[in-house]
Amino acid sequence: MAIIEIKVPSPGESITEVVISRWIKKDGEYVEKDEELAEIESDKATLTVNAEESGALKVLAAEGDTVKVGQVVCSIDTSVKGEAKSKVESPKAETKTQAATAPAPKAETVTPKQETPNYASGTPSPAAKKLMDENKVPTAKIAATGKDGRITKGDVLNALSGGFDASAVSGWGGSRDTDRAKMTPLRKKLAQRLVAVKNETAMLTTFNEVDMSAIYAIRAKYKDKFKEVYGTNIGFMSFFTKAVTEALNHFPAVNAMIDGEEIVYHKYADVGIAVSAPKGLVVPVLRNAEQMSLADIEIGIKNLALKARDNKITLEEMTGGTFTITNGGVFGSMMSTPIINPPQSAILGMHNVVDRPVAVNGQVVIRPMMYVALSYDHRVIDGRESVGFLVKVKEMLENPAKMLFSGKDPNEVVLGL
Repeated sequence: MAIIEIKVPSPGESITEVVISRWIKKDGEYVEKDEELAEIESDKATLTVNAEESGALKVLAAEGDTVKVGQVVCSIDTSVKGEAKSKVESPKAETKTQAATAPAPKAETVTPKQETPNYASGTPSPAAKKLMDENKVPTAKIAATGKDGRITKGDVLNALSGGFDASAVSGWGGSRDTDRAKMTPLRKKLAQRLVAVKNETAMLTTFNEVDMSAIYAIRAKYKDKFKEVYGTNIGFMSFFTKAVTEALNHFPAVNAMIDGEEIVYHKYADVGIAVSAPKGLVVPVLRNAEQMSLADIEIGIKNLALKARDNKITLEEMTGGTFTITNGGVFGSMMSTPIINPPQSAILGMHNVVDRPVAVNGQVVIRPMMYVALSYDHRVIDGRESVGFLVKVKEMLENPAKMLFSGKDPNEVVLGL
């Protein structure tokens, strides 16, 4: 019998212990080489433990246990071969065969299943189901008006606006119960860092608003061609990232940070993009974003966001940023004061786009407007620089052609002025 011990990998130099977040494979289950066995969580990232060889898994640590880096958390018996898996599953196969050869019991089992799909008010559309899940609305409380009794998004909104018995919603209302959950290492570390930022920096926030008409027009005109050429959609984040890198070139203090008694000025822009992941907020970094095209930025953000949401992001991909962008607009935020991501000195907050009346050339017109916020450390960045930076970002976004000419007016470049 050959037993392979699987030890906890190191998520980073300063990390000595992690928490077993969950076991992907069960005790005694046959696993293939390189298959993911468990998720481990540190105060900086979530990683996976993989099988070094194929065989039967023996779990030695429970979910929720805090274990040391290098500790043995499971083992694999390599003497167990793949056939064992089929033997274990064979009773299920036999059961299915017996069920298939017994017509009477099968008919009895199927009959109720044919009657059950008749939901009280029909089947929800994907959009309606998402809204129902978010608000915990029971299907039976919605009157379906869609084709063939289908529940539409409008039906769910009508039910929410009309109200319904709170007791019908699972787990809400009527009791005085409470639930307790242990804070994850990532959440604890995040809490410590946020408090430290408020206590250790002279943080201020300045605001402005951006007319998104020009960007909307570009996206509407080129979105199909852009996707055909680059295989990805063109979103707001690429425009904002490009505008930020150009503005950082004009206001280098916004891209700086304090190191002891010195201020470090960066001649490059490693832009962190805040992403909401299953385990909490993470900030993967786009390296040398100042050299990227809009397509490069879109593809880079998409790849990092997918890795973050699948808990595949590495510690190296989340460290070393010089500036951060966070987008609360995707959740419906109209305005906020984002908190600096230390040791950086500034962070840009994006918000939702709302059609609002604005004055243009003496006329009141309706334009798609977004509030933007820059939180900054006043120890490094003066008010003039912070306001100037945000105005430059606004200028770039309202005239996207300037991004291609390093912030200069394209006409002046052509004229050599």
